[in-house]
Amino acid sequence: MADYGTDLAYVHDAGFLDLARQAAPFVVERLAERGMDEARVVELGCGSGETAAELGVAGHEVLGVDASRAMVELARHRAPEARFRVGTWTTEKIPECECVIAIGEVLGYVGAAKGTKAELRDLFGRVRTALTSGGLFVFDLATPGRVPAGEDSAFRVGEDWAILYTAQEDSKGRKLQRRITTFRKIAGGATYRRTEEVHRLRLWRPGEIEAMLRDARFKVQTRRGYGPRSFAPGHRVFVARA
Repeated sequence: MADYGTDLAYVHDAGFLDLARQAAPFVVERLAERGMDEARVVELGCGSGETAAELGVAGHEVLGVDASRAMVELARHRAPEARFRVGTWTTEKIPECECVIAIGEVLGYVGAAKGTKAELRDLFGRVRTALTSGGLFVFDLATPGRVPAGEDSAFRVGEDWAILYTAQEDSKGRKLQRRITTFRKIAGGATYRRTEEVHRLRLWRPGEIEAMLRDARFKVQTRRGYGPRSFAPGHRVFVARA
């Protein structure tokens, strides 16, 4: 599995920030409800920094972590007031904070992570230890039924890029594979560079995640989206409170 190389990171940043833009105000509102107006937020899988930038505008201090060097470079430009570093959630040390977030199915990716319960249990324990009293852990995950028909394909075109992807979910609803092909215009020319990545995800049943969070001493709520509009089937948000 690749981890968002230069071209896919560019395309994602140019055309796929909707989820981050839905999640940021949701997180800001949840923090405000708890009187946390200047929270320390750790973002696992920070991507190109859209969420970090919006949290920073709201007065929060953000540390972003991502396995993709290309994404981290973009994030440093988009949110220069935040701190970023290259790393993975499986091994990254989480400092004391008021909030931990992981937006965009981050914790389901298989690569540096193997997709095991042991890894998630370890992370949930580390997050619980890092959070101050009443702190929040907010993330979304792909769940069974993410590709309702078992297989899907789509494409999008931007000003200087195009992307084609196919997604396949196994019959047991435990694994998802996305095969992604990008075409990016080479600066100063009329030609496009083609790159390919394969992303694999472990699909988690909501009840499994809820049980592991409760075992880690969280109070947990499961939602169907970050705002009033629900996600498509097979995508859930978890809001856990320390």
